[in-house]
Amino acid sequence: MTNQAQPADTTNTATDVADKTDPNTVTLDTPVRRGDQIINAVTLRKPKAGELRGIALTELLQLKVEAIQAVVPRISSPMLHKQDMANMDPADLVTLGGVVIGFLLTKEQKTDFLTA
Repeated sequence: MTNQAQPADTTNTATDVADKTDPNTVTLDTPVRRGDQIINAVTLRKPKAGELRGIALTELLQLKVEAIQAVVPRISSPMLHKQDMANMDPADLVTLGGVVIGFLLTKEQKTDFLTA
């Protein structure tokens, strides 16, 4: 009897792998379509102070749509355009906003928030 090695499951996409390793990667419930391109996941990075210009931090913390739509294109990969943000599923917009809020909290505040 010969043992044949079974091929490894290679159905994971880069998005699936990134999803499990990067908490700042959001898999969209409703993918964004831009021409022939379909965006299934977006990775956000912590904004620098200059990328928050013109935005009231209180508006971000309140998840105001205009504030989220202004900041996310500046810190997203792939870059989401203003039109992409305007056509986004509201649930995805709130999820992205939640990640942005996480960037504005200190480590202690995040711990308090998660344990409350």
